[in-house]
Amino acid sequence: MTQIRDLLHRRLASLVILAIILPFLAHPLHAVTFQELQADKNLTPESLMRRLAHFKFRLTADLQPRDQFLASETGDCDDFATLAADVLKAKGFTTQLIAVHMEKQFHVVCYVKEVNAYLDYNNRKKPSPLVSTDGSLDDIADKVAHSFRTPWSTVAEFIYNAGVRRVIALDFCQRNG
Repeated sequence: MTQIRDLLHRRLASLVILAIILPFLAHPLHAVTFQELQADKNLTPESLMRRLAHFKFRLTADLQPRDQFLASETGDCDDFATLAADVLKAKGFTTQLIAVHMEKQFHVVCYVKEVNAYLDYNNRKKPSPLVSTDGSLDDIADKVAHSFRTPWSTVAEFIYNAGVRRVIALDFCQRNG
């Protein structure tokens, strides 16, 4: 009887240790840096989404500095899309930041021409995180708005210039009724 009790105690102790260690094995022990993402020779739009899949959503009033977003592993769609555009552009991808304005909110995604898809922070945990598109502003807006189950009113391609958002293309929803 004592041997069984000792065995059960050892097994329980092993399970407790596993429960403590396992969350740390789910993602790196340190936050990924911009430099590490840039140095990743195999980085693709999809692998970038997977590397950030464990990040938490937190709405911020302003765009976070990318190092803060990466270190905290917390942010919103604007933080993610801007980081994705910067990292992937440095890797030779053609990226566009797209803001979709809906009745009560707006959402930012990063379109990547070479994969005919956009990266959406809301999809980071999905098995297939990229959303296929023909690349037009209205197609991207239709798909983003559909994911929010609400119509869109305007869609804009924009860039950040010295920390200020500058619209470079704009489209309005043409639907009747």
